[in-house]
Amino acid sequence: MDFFSVLTMFGGLALFLYGMSLMGDGLAKVSGGKLEGILARLTSSPIKAVILGAGVTAVIQSSSATTVMVVGFVNSGLMKLHQAVGIIMGANVGTTITSWILSLSGIESDNFFVMLLKPTSFSPVLALIGVAFLMFAKSDRKKDIGAILIGFAILMFGMDTMSKAVEPLKDIPEFTSILTMFSNPFLGMIAGALLTAVIQSSSASVGILQALCSTGSLGYSTVLPIIMGQNIGTCVTALLSAVGASKNARRAAFVHLYFNVIGTVVFMVVFYTVNIFAPFAFLNDVAGPAGIAVIHSLFNVGATIVLLPFSRLLEKLATLSVKDDGENEADEEIRAHQETALLHLDERFLERPEFALMQAQTATEHMAEITMRSLKKAISLIGNYNQEVADEVFNLEGRVDHYEDTLLKYLLKLSSRGLSKKDSQHLAELQHCIGDFERISDYSMNIMQAVKKMNIKEQAFSQKAEKELAVFTQAVIDIMELSVNAFIGSDKSLASMVEPLEEVIDKLNKDVKKRHVKRLRKGKCSVEMGFVLSDLSTDLERVADHCSNIAISVIQKDEEDIEAHEYLESLDKGEDTEFREHYLLYKEKYVLP
Repeated sequence: MDFFSVLTMFGGLALFLYGMSLMGDGLAKVSGGKLEGILARLTSSPIKAVILGAGVTAVIQSSSATTVMVVGFVNSGLMKLHQAVGIIMGANVGTTITSWILSLSGIESDNFFVMLLKPTSFSPVLALIGVAFLMFAKSDRKKDIGAILIGFAILMFGMDTMSKAVEPLKDIPEFTSILTMFSNPFLGMIAGALLTAVIQSSSASVGILQALCSTGSLGYSTVLPIIMGQNIGTCVTALLSAVGASKNARRAAFVHLYFNVIGTVVFMVVFYTVNIFAPFAFLNDVAGPAGIAVIHSLFNVGATIVLLPFSRLLEKLATLSVKDDGENEADEEIRAHQETALLHLDERFLERPEFALMQAQTATEHMAEITMRSLKKAISLIGNYNQEVADEVFNLEGRVDHYEDTLLKYLLKLSSRGLSKKDSQHLAELQHCIGDFERISDYSMNIMQAVKKMNIKEQAFSQKAEKELAVFTQAVIDIMELSVNAFIGSDKSLASMVEPLEEVIDKLNKDVKKRHVKRLRKGKCSVEMGFVLSDLSTDLERVADHCSNIAISVIQKDEEDIEAHEYLESLDKGEDTEFREHYLLYKEKYVLP
């Protein structure tokens, strides 16, 4: 084996790993974060959790990715530790699907139809379709499917390249003697664990092992302990992701480790004990890709069947490993008082951008509801001041500010994660809406502070002004409810009703100020109270402006050809009959007394 063969082998390995990554990312994007959402919700029974874990891992082609997500779920409070155990077991079963796909490369036959099953036979066709999708398709979904097909083709090409590059090694005695060292169960396990820990993918390390089978130098006595070690090595990714996480998240990572370690120890002890009394003849046979897939599957399925009834014991063992100490208890108490929705913005989810965006959307919806509550509380103070309610408005404003700061930082990190065009647009809309909700919260504070000053100075509006403000504030509450409900439900029909109400509120703002000037001229109102009324009226009108921004963001969602200014101009020109109808209805509803 010369220098260029070594170069070819590493090139094949690079293509293999890149293909696996590209295919996994494409599959995750096609799922749109829905698979991760299903994992977070549907884990009511251990068996269902195992099935879900296996299914999701089979789709995204990575048990490490699934386990890291589970650690994130537990850390953010989306999932309990006992729910995570079944998913972790299922992830180990699901990851075996990759080895079965790769085992197809070992098909040898003179039959044309049988040879069509060989990935190297049909992967060029998939690559051609994938390239066509990437180059000519307009939808992001088709482009993602194209990435999956190209990833699979690159994966298989890399596998084939590696196999051909290492084939000459079968004629080198030194290589054979090195491999026989790994027939020692202990050394084989260490080798498998180290290889998997370095590349952080058991599927990839199993694939490399399958490629080495082409040398004909690997017997099952060598392969078996290496596969066992590979199952232990894959735990490194989850353990690293749990660093700095909550104690339950670290326990989830330890459950993954103990499942594989205990499963491996039990399997090895039973297998080699039986082998002493009744030797397994197949251990002396040359290993093939399909044989490796069989061993990989039998171990993970068998370990799951054996250890699933003892899932509570695994949980207890993990709890003993990560004990409750004073510091951790204090951390958990702090977390319990933090915003639940913000805890769901776990940085581990950034590896699955579509799901992370879903979590950000949910957190923004919570922010919207808090903002609406703050506005209603502030408006309720007009003419009926209460210090407890005023304090609540102050606290709600602080919560909204915290949401804004946390969400914008999270979205900034998410923006660099290779989002699709659609998701990038969604992210930008969220950023704008977060700013609008925060500004509305600020205006709620302004209203509260203005009314507080009036209370301290024992001032009050005239009965006429109070009646006018009652109509004005009710219109503002209604537009806020419309905007928030439209945002939470992504309801474009509700959003379309916001702009006509905003036009009516603009008119109310002008009319309230004109009426005050008339009262001022007649001496029915003081100049100082006029300033207060003007400020309140301006704050209320600006709340409506931000509600309009939010509604336009909802209308623009998934609509690339809609531009905000063009939309508003079309309404001003009276081109939208539905807008005119809503405007007239609102104009009749909100009439100043």
